[in-house]
Amino acid sequence: MRWIWIDRFAEFEPGQRAVAVKNVTLAEEHVHDPCPARPRLPASLMIEGMAQTAGILVGQARGFREKVILAKIQRARFERSVEAGEQLRYEARIEQVDDAAAITSGTVWSGPERIGQVDLVFSHADQNMRGLKLPEENFVFGEQFMSLFDGFMAGQEARGG
Repeated sequence: MRWIWIDRFAEFEPGQRAVAVKNVTLAEEHVHDPCPARPRLPASLMIEGMAQTAGILVGQARGFREKVILAKIQRARFERSVEAGEQLRYEARIEQVDDAAAITSGTVWSGPERIGQVDLVFSHADQNMRGLKLPEENFVFGEQFMSLFDGFMAGQEARGG
């Protein structure tokens, strides 16, 4: 099973910027783990939500031809924890992309409040792991991720955007 840490895309500018939304709910077991008396989303899962948002942005910029994997967390800083009932917005921007890698910057929002910064480096595994046997299929952009992305893009087309 693959965990998806974003619920939907809200905006997508191909090759430039993506915005994804995550609703933090009491129905998610992992929000109870850090402190059952005060359910909240762990920072590590906010980093993963940003990685998924930015990773799809990077993948799309290269036509989903590459296996895009998280190579490095350059910076992850959060001003506060996020509690159940909040809605997060992950805003990712591509700063640089080339054949070997991509660098993204990201901001995490709860409503109008900026609560975090997550800057990431992604590797294009097919380019950087020559000599290693990787699966032919793109294991990074599987059916769940692509249905999330394709659903948003279909909605955009239907709205004329």
